[in-house]
Amino acid sequence: MANKTASAGLKVALGIALALFIGTGIYTSTLYKDKQQTEQQLTQEKNDVLNDLNTMVAKYDVALSESQVTNQNLVEARERIQSLIDSLKVSENNVSSLWKYKKKYLALQDEMDVLLSENDRLKVENMHLATTLDSTNVRYEESRMFNDSLVVQNTALAEVVENAAVLTTANLKGFGVIERNNGKLIPTERAGRSDKIRVCYTVAKNKLVQSGDKELYVQVIDPKNNILGVNQQIKFGEQTLNYSIISKFNYENGNLDICEFIVNSTDDDFEKGRYQVNVFNSNELVSSSEFTLR
Repeated sequence: MANKTASAGLKVALGIALALFIGTGIYTSTLYKDKQQTEQQLTQEKNDVLNDLNTMVAKYDVALSESQVTNQNLVEARERIQSLIDSLKVSENNVSSLWKYKKKYLALQDEMDVLLSENDRLKVENMHLATTLDSTNVRYEESRMFNDSLVVQNTALAEVVENAAVLTTANLKGFGVIERNNGKLIPTERAGRSDKIRVCYTVAKNKLVQSGDKELYVQVIDPKNNILGVNQQIKFGEQTLNYSIISKFNYENGNLDICEFIVNSTDDDFEKGRYQVNVFNSNELVSSSEFTLR
């Protein structure tokens, strides 16, 4: 009888143990499934936040591409979002971490709304300003055309407008010459027969320039880029000019024809090729031409 009772007790104990084992297994399985679901949910929410942040970056990119002038506020805000994206990608998947990034995202969202609204306002203002400038340019062009019409109708006014208070030159020419013993000069295009280079030009009449002694600087450059003549240097402030000869004359408020002679500083023949002739008023180039010796 005692053995039967003991056997029955053992069966009961085994039953309870089996029930506890099965219950523990079910509980553990449930906890594992809950953990998986939680991780999946956190991963999904993390991806959602990343997508929202990338959308914000795209909106900033559009706003910046539409702006003719870089808006530094937009650039810095975009950089903050990109930094948050990089940080979120490597962050842990837990509620605390995700909530922290969500709060930052919401703050950046509010900032973006303000910045984009301000950017839109600035674009409207810029468009209005551009329209105003276009209108001003139209009025300016109409005024210019009207002034041109007045210039055509009034010769005296045309002379004042076209002239400036500086000397200018015209008809600048350079060419080789053969000098005979009797002083006669014969133009030539042959380098080997040229004794000198003759440079001629006309000082244009300008009533705004006071009469008196004047000077211009003549520069002749040979085919090898050498400056012929005296090849001396003069400074005008921080600028320097190498010239072949100083052309000095008395100006009397009328057209004045001037010719100068440039000699080769060596006994060699003049080089064959293209020559450049420049005339300067101080350091300002007022006339330029070319000629060729064969």
